[in-house]
Amino acid sequence: MFIDSFDFFRFLHQKIRLDTSRGEWWWPNAGTFEVVVGALLTQQTKWQNVEISLTNLKENSLLDLDSLSGIDEYKLQGLIKPSGFYKQKSKRLKLLCQNIKEEFGDFESFKYSVNREWLLNQKGIGEESADSILNYACFKEYMVVDNYTKKILKGFGYEFESYEETQEWLTNGIEANYDKVCSLYNKELPLALVYAKFHAKIVEYGKRGL
Repeated sequence: MFIDSFDFFRFLHQKIRLDTSRGEWWWPNAGTFEVVVGALLTQQTKWQNVEISLTNLKENSLLDLDSLSGIDEYKLQGLIKPSGFYKQKSKRLKLLCQNIKEEFGDFESFKYSVNREWLLNQKGIGEESADSILNYACFKEYMVVDNYTKKILKGFGYEFESYEETQEWLTNGIEANYDKVCSLYNKELPLALVYAKFHAKIVEYGKRGL
């Protein structure tokens, strides 16, 4: 059992060294529109399948907000088919892109202005996807809770009734011990980056079955 989520973070910090080739934020191409697309496509599938879909979009010069807003849906289905549920995801991805354009104009404005409520009102965007976009695409202070998080915490004797309760437990210990977190890295880190590293370490720990 951990004293709090900082104790959990410190445990993971000792166990897991993140692959620095993926960048400081761990999610590939963090801070770009690609994260928005990836967050939607990764639902109910493995990341390796999403990477194939993203590569397909890149090779066809379609991995941008304007292109996906106006793309032929049948063509999009073929390009993202490796991610599974491609008919549903193509509709939701195109609609999301159209709504981003209509509400914010461009991706940079979206990054600056979007909030969690707006994302959760979008078809196909749940709490995990919304927080992934807010943290990894927009660099905002949101902690992602995924299935690895729930499974690992349950293994250590922690069970929460909701996504919100899990998220609150994870963030409270970090915020209360922010200086201690930074001391682990010997430098001050943005809180959003701490959450990104925390989630990344949870995922890598879960993948390795430690």
